[in-house]
Amino acid sequence: MDGDKRFLRLTADQLRSVGRNMVSIMDEVLELDIGQKVLEVGAGSGWHAATIAEIVAPRDAPKDKWGHVYTVEIVSQLAELAERNIVKAGYGDRITVTCGDGSLGYREEAPYDRILVTAAAPDVPKPLVEQLKSDGVLVIPVGGMYLYQTLVRVRKRDSQTLKENLGGVAFVPLTGRYGQRLWK
Repeated sequence: MDGDKRFLRLTADQLRSVGRNMVSIMDEVLELDIGQKVLEVGAGSGWHAATIAEIVAPRDAPKDKWGHVYTVEIVSQLAELAERNIVKAGYGDRITVTCGDGSLGYREEAPYDRILVTAAAPDVPKPLVEQLKSDGVLVIPVGGMYLYQTLVRVRKRDSQTLKENLGGVAFVPLTGRYGQRLWK
């Protein structure tokens, strides 16, 4: 099996690592509201972005009050999967999928009211904090590649940040410039 197929198979298996409970917890601690612009790092299947879209851009709200979800996926095959799932489920007008290094954020649409990361980083990536609005919230698992990770909520007030430890978690490693070093 070539490297790309093996990586895609492993990545697809990892999609199941974030259960419905963790998605709900992350949505709650993000303090989501109608009209917010949200960046998700790690699109996966697109399901988590859809749960956020239901909150920030509910179908029963006027379109001019809708927020928007931007989701960045580093694995091109997963970005394509997420895009297909999102469009098929009817969220194409509320979610934008892009393929790229999410650890760098997505400057094209910054700043964001909320940012969430669905993979564990060794530390909070500076570009994500920079792309967060004042009074914004960022939620990210921080820690080692597989063990001892903490869900961290970062609140930004002007140029100051406050980090809160929300407890232990287990996530797949974040890849990219500010992600885990998977290969030496």
